[in-house]
Amino acid sequence: MPRADFYLIDKPRFRDDPLLLVCELAKKAFDNGQSTLILTRSFEQAEQLDEQLWEFDEAAFIPHQIAGDDDDAITPVLIVAPETHTADRALVINLRDEPAPGLFERVLEVVPADDGERAGSRARWKTYQHAGFVVAKHDM
Repeated sequence: MPRADFYLIDKPRFRDDPLLLVCELAKKAFDNGQSTLILTRSFEQAEQLDEQLWEFDEAAFIPHQIAGDDDDAITPVLIVAPETHTADRALVINLRDEPAPGLFERVLEVVPADDGERAGSRARWKTYQHAGFVVAKHDM
């Protein structure tokens, strides 16, 4: 059964830098051998995340790139900007306002601390629930 996990940002270190949580989730996925798509809100956010994945943990190496070339299929962590089409993967980290598209086994929804941005997460929760996903919340 597919699963949707909502990570609600609350801790100061994630409030100050929400992409840090995304990096930690990507690292955990890579360490567990899970091929991952990260769906960003914009190309600028994709570039910021690409840079941050190199810098956030000196001891970690997470093979990643922004989607759009021949190496996409073999890159474990693929950062996908809007308007870019990629093959589905079992694990998706979604930063967008709409539910993650495609076929996947698990989606991780990173929900900012801002109340305005949390409103959309409630609609995504209901969408996943109606689609038969097991839905869970995690305070971060």
